[in-house]
Amino acid sequence: MINLKILEFANYFIKKQSTIRKTASFFNVSKSAMHTYLHKKLKKIDYAIYLKVQALLNKNNQEKHLRGGLSTKLKYKKIKF
Repeated sequence: MINLKILEFANYFIKKQSTIRKTASFFNVSKSAMHTYLHKKLKKIDYAIYLKVQALLNKNNQEKHLRGGLSTKLKYKKIKF
């Protein structure tokens, strides 16, 4: 049963081109648990999907500084002094 859940997590992650945090939030799971499912356990369940997830994780890792900068910009844009 847990294997089906992990495959569901992975398919959502790939289909939505999501992040670990957003996927974990959607399924109401901690982000560390989600990372363990997608990074360690998925490899033993379905290696082909695991490779797709890893590619997306690598892409997200390369873009994280951009998302962080945008987030900070939007945060301070809301605050008017």
